[in-house]
Amino acid sequence: MTHTLSRRAALIGGGAFWLMGAAPASGAEVKITLLGQALIQHDLRERPWPDFGRFAAEFAKSDVVFTNLETVIKGSGLGERTRELLTLHQAEPEVIDCLQALHVNLVATANNHAFDLNTGGVLSTLSAVDTRRLVRAGSGRTLAEAAAPAILRTPRAAVGLVAMASGAVRPGGAATPDRPGVNEVRREPSGALNEEDVARYLAAIAAAARQADVVLAYHHNHYWEPDNSQTPPWQKLLARRCIDAGATCFVSHGAPLLHGIELYKRRPIFYGLGSFIFQTATGEGRYPIESWETAVVACGFKGGRLTSATVTPVMMNEVGLDGPADLATRGRPSYAHGRDAARILDRLSAISGKLGTRMQIRGETARLVISAA
Repeated sequence: MTHTLSRRAALIGGGAFWLMGAAPASGAEVKITLLGQALIQHDLRERPWPDFGRFAAEFAKSDVVFTNLETVIKGSGLGERTRELLTLHQAEPEVIDCLQALHVNLVATANNHAFDLNTGGVLSTLSAVDTRRLVRAGSGRTLAEAAAPAILRTPRAAVGLVAMASGAVRPGGAATPDRPGVNEVRREPSGALNEEDVARYLAAIAAAARQADVVLAYHHNHYWEPDNSQTPPWQKLLARRCIDAGATCFVSHGAPLLHGIELYKRRPIFYGLGSFIFQTATGEGRYPIESWETAVVACGFKGGRLTSATVTPVMMNEVGLDGPADLATRGRPSYAHGRDAARILDRLSAISGKLGTRMQIRGETARLVISAA
């Protein structure tokens, strides 16, 4: 999984369009691994565990490994924190190196924690990510930059990312034409999404589709239903609008548990991939077991359509190696086995089945059944 490390910005519709890499081989299948969000506050390499190397070796087989960076990266010029310490997500820049050791090369930075250390935290995160040459989308120094697509050019294909967040974005955390922040899609008092925000999001997807072989539309959602395991009906409509606008795949995080998978026009919609790393400082028992379960999805795309999708169940440890106070070793992912693997796959198969998606479970993995239509 290699790409050149040049980076430049072009102007598309008045906004920055981030590009990285050289021209890909046309018509090749591109392999993309999708992860749950990375709430990472400590460098996981400091206390090794067996599955780190296993994940890294498996992810290295993909052209693109994607996650959401659910953490503010500390640096100079930080502002006052905007939330209580218990739910403040902050980390040193080395956590990005840790993600890159897992071959993560594409990240969304639009989420409700991007503003945890005020505007200075937004800027320090952008600086740290850009310094390490990670391709990112979803936040920026201006709204034009935050809303703009990013393009990662791999040897096989150009992969675009358009990212936004909705719900729980703190006042001052949304980007404006002259203020750093996240690309926010607001919800009106009526419950409908703000159509101006949606139009900006869909236009960026369409722009990305003109430049990339595969386009990921990312949504970090905190407009949850009363039962946060339920996917909101409006999000289902939004996901389909994204596909119609040119997205090859819709991916969402926000609710800390798995939601269902839908196939629409032979393009996948992942309504919630939960967490891949979950280093929350909240107390033991705060979250149900489902919040410590996730899945890694290895997808193949060719000609703008899904060709394969393998789902591998993963568990995160709720208690650190040295007890509940050991946050540094809490929430680390490991491959699920036995009853844990069966429970995760059975649940995901059941909720995806309600969306018309069939999964074939074989041992401790599953494959999506993709029709020829």
